[in-house]
Amino acid sequence: MSNQSANNASAHTASTKSVTLKIDGSTGEGGGQIIRTALSLSMLTGIPIEMFNIRAGRAKPGLMRQHLMCVQASQQISNASVSGATLGSTSFRFAPNAIKSGDYHFDIGSAGSTSLVLQTLLPALLFANTDPNINSTVSIKGGTHNPLAPTTDFLQQAFVPALAKLGMHVDIECVQAGFAPIGGGVIKATITPFMRRADSKPLTLTKRGALTNITLVASVLNLEYDIGKRELASAKSVLLESGVDDSLITTKANKLDGIGEGNTCYAQVTHECGDHLHHEIFTLLGEKRTSAEKMGNRLAGLVKRYLFKTDALADEYLTDQLLLPLALSGGGQFTARVISEHTKTQSWLIEQFLPVKIAFDTINDSQTLVQIVC
Repeated sequence: MSNQSANNASAHTASTKSVTLKIDGSTGEGGGQIIRTALSLSMLTGIPIEMFNIRAGRAKPGLMRQHLMCVQASQQISNASVSGATLGSTSFRFAPNAIKSGDYHFDIGSAGSTSLVLQTLLPALLFANTDPNINSTVSIKGGTHNPLAPTTDFLQQAFVPALAKLGMHVDIECVQAGFAPIGGGVIKATITPFMRRADSKPLTLTKRGALTNITLVASVLNLEYDIGKRELASAKSVLLESGVDDSLITTKANKLDGIGEGNTCYAQVTHECGDHLHHEIFTLLGEKRTSAEKMGNRLAGLVKRYLFKTDALADEYLTDQLLLPLALSGGGQFTARVISEHTKTQSWLIEQFLPVKIAFDTINDSQTLVQIVC
């Protein structure tokens, strides 16, 4: 958080800390993201929260195992007082104390997303009020490659580089891969306390420069290696047919370590952006009865949509992930391909806790300017 925004947030916290913020979990998109972001912001600001109507519109309302782990892990790193947080509960109270840096180990107990649990804890541990030379480590056991959640690859190849542009340093290792339904994957994150320099400027990611590289990666866990190679060949062929220069495409097939079985492929698309590079990641998980060739075609389709249908820098999922780090580090602006209900809900929730204003200004049908002003 910048010095000014830190002061603003402190003042904001001081005036509201004793007042519990009530949050309707059915607001907007109404899913687990409200739970995770509310926990992050409660820990960061010290504001107690009461959540109700949790996941009210879902087929199975209330806290699932992964959400419960987010609450329990947040409780541990902030020594919080918690009531009502049990499996299936549709409401709970959470009152944090000081965030403690340290070495933490959490087991979701299912194939629930390790990425989503980590993203709940990450903002708090970046701002832990401890020695700036002491890192925190967080190991989480569960699923590393989940549907409807960022994969470990996304965190490593898109989210972490974006944080680095803000001066936030996080290293994420996939110790062992885990896919549904078995899970058993492990990620380990090393988090350096964030100290923003006073002369840092708000991040600007608005204009896409030259395309420098497209890296296609396919990985298999205890499946035939040839599956990944076929996905890569299919994706590359489609991209070449669309006019992408062969010299800009690199491919890599991997064998993952872990229990169970699984397949994933992703494309990292890199553009120049001012004096640095911007990485956008598109990920897919293999599906039964879907051929490797079809998976490769789908992956190439996501890349083509980004390359040829918009000039925005951030695609849908990175847009979601950028809002909170920018709000905590002095603000900024970036162009987004689409503003989802997830993004709108995230924006609304951030503004409940922090003295920031988040605006979405439509540039054209395929591009919106997102501005975070602290």
